[in-house]
Amino acid sequence: MASTKFLTLNNGEKMPVIGIGTWQSSDEEIETAIDVALSAGYRHIDTAPVYGNEKAIGRVLKRWLDAGKVKREDLYIVTKLPPIANRPHEVEPTIKQSLADLQLDYVDMYLVHTPFTLFINPDGSFQFDDEGRVKVDKSTDHVAVWAEMEKLVASGLAKSIGVSNFSKEQVARLLKNCKIRPANNQIEHHVYLQQRDLVDFCKAENVAITAYSPLGSKGIAKFNAAAGVQRDLPDLMDIPEVKQIAEAHKKTPAQVLLRWIIDTGVVAIPKSTNESRLKQNLDVFDFELSAEEVAKLCALDKNIRICDFSFFRGVEQHPEFTFKNQFTD
Repeated sequence: MASTKFLTLNNGEKMPVIGIGTWQSSDEEIETAIDVALSAGYRHIDTAPVYGNEKAIGRVLKRWLDAGKVKREDLYIVTKLPPIANRPHEVEPTIKQSLADLQLDYVDMYLVHTPFTLFINPDGSFQFDDEGRVKVDKSTDHVAVWAEMEKLVASGLAKSIGVSNFSKEQVARLLKNCKIRPANNQIEHHVYLQQRDLVDFCKAENVAITAYSPLGSKGIAKFNAAAGVQRDLPDLMDIPEVKQIAEAHKKTPAQVLLRWIIDTGVVAIPKSTNESRLKQNLDVFDFELSAEEVAKLCALDKNIRICDFSFFRGVEQHPEFTFKNQFTD
């Protein structure tokens, strides 16, 4: 049965409140996971060029669409303008490449993936300076990029447009300089990083919030290690208060964490390639958290950012980089 819980965006489009995140999945893993997810009832799929899996996702979507197992209008597909293409003249060719890879005529949501921009070599690899730091393009102009994003709606390539990893000030700047308001800001959001000021501001401006890494992200530890970054990351499933609430409802800690996010009016895109966990992550609508339980989870905020982009050492030199990590002053 397909997911039937939606959040209505500021343009009237409806976004399923639970989607599947796809970062750090191999082609084989993601093809299997998307097949399982669609069978389980997921219709919201979140991807990006930097994940390297748009072609694999496209193959699965084509199989399902060609077989008549799902209608295009019932799918909600999100992809993003990558940090290497965060320039006005690259917006249209980049979404067209994503659409070709996804084998689709349009996406439901197109996001500016990061507020910063990176330089790459002709072969697509990142440029690094003599100290091994990624080279940043400091000429990033959000307003100019946004004007090109707006054209995608007019041309029918994207039904909705939004941003990701943008701060309150960065969203506010777009709101003052736009014809089409951002419909979405996709940010890291979980019990240990609640970003209440940003979330409350976006909600007040009718900009929907999507939570990535809603269950934390064990995969980022491997990503960090590959980049030579050592960080101890918390296990959100092991928080005593979360386990206690889960036991009371006969649910898993992950289901409690997701229900808390949805109950606060936020969309969640947990990533999993495990069949049983994929199904569990969607099975969060048959219980309710009490006001006391919600308050207990809200009190857990520790401002711990798991995806702090320290794996892109050098990005902290970009004027639009607003996170704190071990390389910032």
